This record gives sequence, C-alpha cells and structure tokens, in this order.
Amino acid sequence: MGYDRAEVRAVLDAVRAEGRTALTALEGKLLCDAYGIATPAEDLATSADEAISRAVDMGLPVVLKIVSPDILHKTEAGGVLVGLESPHEVRLGYERIVAAARAHDPDARILGVQVQRMVPAGQEVIIGATTDPTFGKVIAFGLGGVLVEVLKDVTFRLAPATGEEAASMLDDIAAADVLRGARGAEPIDREALAGMIQRVSDLVADFPEIAELDLNPVFATADGAVAADVRVLLAEDAPQEVPRYTAEEILAVMNRLMKPRSVAVIGASNEAGKIGNSVMRNLIDGGYAGEIHPINPKADEICGRKAYRSIADVPGEVDVAVFTIPAKFVPTALEEVGAKKVPAAVLIPSGFAETGNHELQEQVVEIARRRGVRLLGPNIYGYYYTPEDLCATFCTPYDVKGGVALSSQSGGIGMAILGFSRSSKMGVSAIVGLGNKSDLDEDDLLTFFGQDDNTRCVAMHLEDLKDGRAFVAAAREVTPKKPIIVLKAGRTSLGARAASSHTGALAGDDKVYDDILRQAGVIRAPGLNDMLEYAHALPTLPTPKGENVVIITGAGGSGVLLSDACVDAGLSLMDIPPDLDEAFRRFIPPFGAAGNPIDITGGEPPSTYEATVRLGLTDPRIHALILGYWHTIVTPPMVFAELIARVVADARAQGIDKPVVASLAGDTEVEQASEYLFDHGVPAYPYTTEKPVAVLGAKYRWARAAGLLPR
Repeated sequence: MGYDRAEVRAVLDAVRAEGRTALTALEGKLLCDAYGIATPAEDLATSADEAISRAVDMGLPVVLKIVSPDILHKTEAGGVLVGLESPHEVRLGYERIVAAARAHDPDARILGVQVQRMVPAGQEVIIGATTDPTFGKVIAFGLGGVLVEVLKDVTFRLAPATGEEAASMLDDIAAADVLRGARGAEPIDREALAGMIQRVSDLVADFPEIAELDLNPVFATADGAVAADVRVLLAEDAPQEVPRYTAEEILAVMNRLMKPRSVAVIGASNEAGKIGNSVMRNLIDGGYAGEIHPINPKADEICGRKAYRSIADVPGEVDVAVFTIPAKFVPTALEEVGAKKVPAAVLIPSGFAETGNHELQEQVVEIARRRGVRLLGPNIYGYYYTPEDLCATFCTPYDVKGGVALSSQSGGIGMAILGFSRSSKMGVSAIVGLGNKSDLDEDDLLTFFGQDDNTRCVAMHLEDLKDGRAFVAAAREVTPKKPIIVLKAGRTSLGARAASSHTGALAGDDKVYDDILRQAGVIRAPGLNDMLEYAHALPTLPTPKGENVVIITGAGGSGVLLSDACVDAGLSLMDIPPDLDEAFRRFIPPFGAAGNPIDITGGEPPSTYEATVRLGLTDPRIHALILGYWHTIVTPPMVFAELIARVVADARAQGIDKPVVASLAGDTEVEQASEYLFDHGVPAYPYTTEKPVAVLGAKYRWARAAGLLPR
C-alpha cells in the first residue's frame, strides 16, 4: 500500500511543537488522507458566512462539528449537528455550535467549525487503535455509533494486522450477521472495510507515538466504507523500551538451565526443614546425575557433598545457581554468581516485589543484567525437568515422565499442578515456577519447550504477561508444532481503563487477552481444572482430519447434553447422509434413534456399542467420536471400557487414528472404567458430559490454529 509517511510525520511534529497531544479533526483527516483512509469532503470555517460558502461548494446536506484541541468529545459538548440542508440552517447551526462549546468550556480554544459533507446512511461501525500496556498497539473493530461502549461488541488484534487478520475481525463480533446482510439488507463491502482496518493498523504501527485513534462512526455500505469522524491522541511520553533477546540467546541460557551439567545451591543446609536442605535432598534423591555443589560458609560437607564457602571456590563451570538464602543476602551472592560466569540463577526466596520491596528486586535485576545472568523468579518453588531427573525445588520430587510442560506464576497453583499430575498419572517433562518474573518469563519457556523433543504440549498459568508481543511471537512459532494452553487469571472485568477515546475505554484487559491469545493460536482454558485436563488429554488425542463429529450414546438425555456441549465447544455435529444413517440403523433397535446423536438406547448389549463405534471409526466421512455411556447390567462399566479400548486399538492398528472421547454416567464403577479408557488412549470422564467435549473442542481449536484442518 502506498502511504505518505512524510505528511503524517509533518502533522505530528507540528502538533508536538505546539505542546498538544490531541489532534484536531482536520489534522486527523490529513493522517487519514496520507494512509488512504476514506473520509468525506470537509473544510474549516471560522465564521457563519464561511460555513455557508463551504457547505454550498461541497453540496448540502452537511454536518457541522466544533474544532477545538481542548474538546475531545464533541457530541457531549453539543458540538455536532447533523443533516443541515439549507444555508439558513448552516448559519444557525454555526452559531449554536460555537455557543454550546463556549458554555461547555469557557477556556477552550475554538479554531472554528468543521463543515463536512453528509455521509450516506450505512451500517455504523468503529475502527480504532489503542496502546495496551501488555501488547502495545492493538487494533479494534466493532459496532459503532453512540452505543459502542454500551454494547461492547468489539474485537481486537495486534497491530499491524495482516489482510487476513483484518478480514477475520468482521466475523468475530456478535453482530457479524448484520454486516453480511441480515433480514434482506445488502451485505457491506467487506474488502473496503477490512482494508480500512488494515490501513489504520499500519498507521499506528508506523507511528508508535499515536496512543489512541478512533474512526467512529464509520459508515459501511455495499459500495465502500467512509469514516465520518476521526479522533487521534498522542502519547505523553515515548514508549518504554523492553529488553528483548533473540531465540538463539534464549536457548543458550535455557539449555543450560534445563539440562545443567552442574548445579550450585546457595544456602545449602544439613538441617531438615530448611529450604536449602530440601533442595539438596531433592536434587540427590531425585536422581540428578550432574555435579551438585552446596554453598555454605559454615559447613565443610552437606548431604554427603563437599561444601564451599563461596561459589567462587567451586572448581570448573557452574550452569545454574539455586538461591535458598534470605532475600536481603541475594544481591551480594548474585554478584559472586555473576563473577563466576554462571548463566542462570534460580531465586526461590520471597521478600521482593510481591511484598512491596520493589527496590530490592530492581537492585537484583540490575546486578543480573550487568553480570549477564538470567533470573528465574524470585518467589518461586523452583523447577523440575524430568528428562534430566532434575528436581531443583523444595517441594516433593516428581518422577512420572511424559510430554507435558507446565508453568505457573503462583506457588499455590504450582502445587495444584503437582498434585493433579501425580493423581492423574499425567507424565510431565517440566514443571516451572515463574513467581515475580523479574527476568525469565513465559516467552523464554515457550522458546525452549517449542524445540524440546521431550515436550508435546505446554500449559501455563499466568496472571499477566510482561511482554505480550514477545509471548505472541514465541507462541506463533510453537503452535504449528504443539498445543499451548493458557489459564489467564483475572478474567472478570475491573472496568475499562480511564481513556479519552471509545477504543481505549473498550480495551478491557481480558477482552484484549482473549482475542490476541486466540490470534496467536493459544488455547485459553476457563479454569485451573480445565487447563490441567486439556494438558492431560491433548497429547493423547490424535489430530482430527476434518470437522465432522458424531455422538454415539446409550442414553437420550446424555445425547442432548453432549449436543449442547458441542455447541459451546465450537464443534460441528455431522449431518448424517442417508446411506450412513441406514448403516447405523442396522445395529440399533427400532426404538433407538439414528441421526446425530445416535441413540442406541440403554439396554443394548456390548455388541451394539462395538458395531456402532467400529462403523464410526471406519467411515472416512466421520472425523471424531463422542461416546455417551450409561451404566447398565447388560453392559457393565469395565466391559464397556475394555471393549472400546480394544475397538480403538484395532482401528489404530489399521492406520485409523481418530479422536475418541467418552462420558460415563453411572455408579462409582464408572470411575475405574474412565481411568482404564484414559490409560488406553481414550480420554474419558465420569459424571460429566461437558468435560470430554471440552477437551475435544480444545484439540480442534489447536488443529485449526495450527493449520492442520482443511478449510
């Protein structure tokens, strides 16, 4: 696209030179013109006679708007009049607007009145941009007009947005059908509207000093899109630079952190109950085969290992220093770690920013950056990396190895992760505490886990992101290879941030997180148990090859609930073709129901389950199965579980590998049956119809984001 960046730079520099942060409407139009953003003809009038002359020249009817750098919300100040059709109305309108503006703010500088050609009626939408504290420049799109902040039907993307991302925003609002031409109306010009979104996103990305921008309303019609009003605000200060590392630099440190040849424990102790003792015991008892160096100036030997007064006395290189000393002693010890050229320090102690001691944390970060040491923590439980039998934590050792890497910002959540992993026998590759995230954070972990052959799925609990853009960049690299599941705490809105534009007010933290995490291909979990269940099930489930989902159930009530859950999970229930319908009917009783769900009824023997499930697996038009089991004497729970496990195994032996999940309703025996199925590659859950469908929906969301499903 051809943009006149020099024109924009000249306008912004002139505004800055006057000490202003708000552009006038006419200055905003100059920006729009430079980026090819369609606006109606307009001009500035400084008298009623000039307003009449401008209106007649451009053609009546017109809109009048007050032009003042001190009045941002013109409508609230009585500074907008619409549909003036005669010179007399223009004269009266001019006088009325100026009087209203002076009454609203007697000290406001009034530069004149903007005379604007009336835009033909169309669907009102808003296109805007704001500067999010986590993700930087984001672009917004939604329903426009005066109801925009009431309806809040808006969606966000990172700026700059690609053409495809801009077009996707048109389908991502609740009122998308209105744009497509609901109730016989003409559909809007999607290409023109998506193009305007993309141009706005390019503008704010090219000029980071633009803090907020609103085009509201934009009138979208079948013939194009025109922005009737533009509001632009500049940032008070220059954006703060965030330290960034290349993937190569991150991996150089992360490989030594996760696969160390030697670990030093600062504050190691022989005294049971001390953190320094627990870390030493876990490293030794967990089977870590590398060198372990206890550091304690008051001991000669700790846990059977030679102790050193200082890390400086340790012979050879040290890859990781684990700190178990009180917070106040960390700076001095960290200087010694830096002098030793240790690349990574794990800060277990609390007493830093989480308790209000920001100064101490800033001091530690400064030392680490000056010395070239990357920090994990502080205020964490440590970390596990099971392929190396590495348990650098004061919690219990964990030895069930598998393909799931988990992280948490909270120690309590970390313990929940540990407990779930143990009780569900979910094998993990890593469990990492991030705590205050003074340095290393989620994007560093993603960079490592993305290329880690021992990791097949990544699940992360987070309360915030330090650098949202770095996280998105890392997630986009990982998503095509393996699922990323995120539990973002703080989902409820605390109210819109104070802002001077509609877009800024609409950009509630959670909505921005929700849209941009989805843009990055991340699967967002609604709760802690959901995150853990997704992490448990997704590596087990094969990737679907299409969208056709079929429910086979032994209970009509379960079938209805499973169908409802499919809608909530964004799954597509297959419309069963006549020949397949007939094939299913051959195996079910006359009082059963084919279609979808397929209700085989509760009194059927194991052979009916077997025949229908085999048909569902072998027919290539069906891409995934949801099984609803009802506990009966005819087909007891373990009989059902062993049968389904065998049928699925037979299909996989023939090269048929479709996702199958199961919901089991019945007495407590269904718990053992569910566990058996899960152990044999079929995620199964007792007493719930929602959970199996939710994990299948999560697998589908990842497959779509990874581009693994046909469009």
